[in-house]
Amino acid sequence: MQHVHIVTDSWAHFISPHFVNQHPVTVVPNRITIAGKTYREGVDLNAEDALRLFARTPRAPTVQPPTEAEYLEVYNRLARQARAIISIHASREISPSLGMARRAAQQVAGNCRIVVVDSETVSVGQAMLVRVAVRAAQEQDTLEDVVRVVRGAVERIYTVFYTESMDYLLQSRIMSPSHTILGAMLGIKPFLSVENGRLQPMEKVRTRAQAIERLVEYAVEFSDIEDMVILQHKPFMSEQTRMLQERLAVEFPGRHFPYGMYGPSLAALIGADATGLAILESEIEKDDDDFF
Repeated sequence: MQHVHIVTDSWAHFISPHFVNQHPVTVVPNRITIAGKTYREGVDLNAEDALRLFARTPRAPTVQPPTEAEYLEVYNRLARQARAIISIHASREISPSLGMARRAAQQVAGNCRIVVVDSETVSVGQAMLVRVAVRAAQEQDTLEDVVRVVRGAVERIYTVFYTESMDYLLQSRIMSPSHTILGAMLGIKPFLSVENGRLQPMEKVRTRAQAIERLVEYAVEFSDIEDMVILQHKPFMSEQTRMLQERLAVEFPGRHFPYGMYGPSLAALIGADATGLAILESEIEKDDDDFF
């Protein structure tokens, strides 16, 4: 379908920075406050600089989503040239961004139809959904078909990772104080996933090698992987990523899975020392349209 524009918030983190410039995609930035100073994610602050600043502050940064007014300005501007807008946002269980976008979409008059979608995930997983939407807009004939493909992809995106420390998990209330203290005493590394749109602990591992092995075990549970990206906290390949790629090469011969840094918004929740996987499973269709 021609002239469909995709909008998302900067919880979506793209491994390739050129993707947004090459396609009809607009990213509305979150605001990240670090040690009293506020930055627009992806505008004033990139992932590398953010994680370096995070490592220097004991307090977890705060994340503010785009406002209703900011979304309204973007929708009104795009509505002058687009036939339809698909607006894809971080899970409502993690960020209020979705609600801001929906309220703004209800105010847009005219012939431009707007569909607001809960990605039920964040970071690279959310970016994967944006890429699905771009491809569907190129291949499908109607907006209904594009939305069907996007909503179906929501059900097949998975994100899992482990963190080396638990300070941010405590401050973001992902882990309780008692579990955090016990984990620190035992030298345990939390293993996390996004389940039903919520970021929550799955289990615990004691060593980095065990964590890598658990990530591999998680990946091989999928019989058909369309896309998979390794998430890390450094701009260059970390030792954990090297180990993970080597193990994945054994389990998935002939395939290479790229790696990249996760974004500042996610780092504000889980800290600047995590490693993980974002997985897009093979296609599952689901019809569930919601138009404004």
